[in-house]
Amino acid sequence: MRIINGPGQDGTAGKAGSQFSGTAFPYLTMASTDGVTINTVNFTPGARTYWHHHENGQILQILAGRGLIHADGEDNPRVLNAGDTVWCPPGERHWHGAATDSFMTHTAVSLGLTHWAEPVEESDYTKTPELRKE
Repeated sequence: MRIINGPGQDGTAGKAGSQFSGTAFPYLTMASTDGVTINTVNFTPGARTYWHHHENGQILQILAGRGLIHADGEDNPRVLNAGDTVWCPPGERHWHGAATDSFMTHTAVSLGLTHWAEPVEESDYTKTPELRKE
């Protein structure tokens, strides 16, 4: 057994051009240990990750708020609520973040390397019927 003490960090605002669009506050909970990295991320409304995939998959546990997740090849993003858990299989290209009208906090357990790609286009983000502005 190993106890990994929290790093005592204040969180770093993710900015456009890194791995997020909008403002997100990632807290590294556990740096890669045996190929596992854990982050808790607070997303402001509309903030989201870039497209990415994980070598050995990812588990997301939604702690608060309302968010979205979208796997490449699906028609529309899906809504996430506090208490939901998501399994993203190895190699599945996806993004996740807050809804336009809500903050969202999740803990992400990433297995193996994370491979980051391009930002999510606004038109892809707003494909969710509840987010469309008529």
